[in-house]
Amino acid sequence: MTLPSLTPLGEANESGGEISLSRGFTELAERAVACVPGSCAAAVTLTDAAGGPLSESPEGPAAAVTHPDVSELVAVQWESEEGPVPAALESGEPVLVSDVLHETRWPHYRAMSLQRGLRACATLPYRHDGAVLTISVYSFRPGTLAGVVQEHGAELAGLAAGVLGRDRRYRDALVEVEQLNSALRSRPVVDQACGIVMGRENCSAKEAFGLLRTLSQRTNRKLADLAEAIVRNRGRGVDEQLARLRRPR
Repeated sequence: MTLPSLTPLGEANESGGEISLSRGFTELAERAVACVPGSCAAAVTLTDAAGGPLSESPEGPAAAVTHPDVSELVAVQWESEEGPVPAALESGEPVLVSDVLHETRWPHYRAMSLQRGLRACATLPYRHDGAVLTISVYSFRPGTLAGVVQEHGAELAGLAAGVLGRDRRYRDALVEVEQLNSALRSRPVVDQACGIVMGRENCSAKEAFGLLRTLSQRTNRKLADLAEAIVRNRGRGVDEQLARLRRPR
């Protein structure tokens, strides 16, 4: 697994586009603590179904915590690939530790948790549209989180659904922005290619663009790539193809 980028409560990412999403995670972590009696801290992670980042971002999976000590506790789980969060991601089921003192499955997690005085924890995973969001709550007292799934699972699920929906919209917006940026970057070279086609075929700009678009579809090449090749070769090599497109059927 990849070490996630942990955002302590109230800290926004430097990238302006991610501030609202990070704020959503931190708000979710804070509300999780507020709605679960006996909890003292919370952590939220967002990954793909395999526990990895949802994109190629070098920062890794998104996450937020309510206290710096908890960020280290979550980080050791990714480093050692053991603990309640990896277990919940693997099983798809809530993972409850009533007393960390008696937990033997995850020695690295157990040691760090006890060092911070945390004796109980519960991790609840929520899957949606290829993403998995986990909410982990922690307590200083053993046995205090035994009923968190039955008593607060529905409320936490509602909070998680809101963040997952926001993340879906955020990622869709990123895709749309990238498509628009790509179109803007390719526009100058497409215009140049249209000019070359206009000169060679003695046609209008509209007809030239139509020829390029048709040739792009028939050769299964992106319009921008085709235009770049025409400009680079100054139109050589496409005369016959263009003439064939204009030839009456």
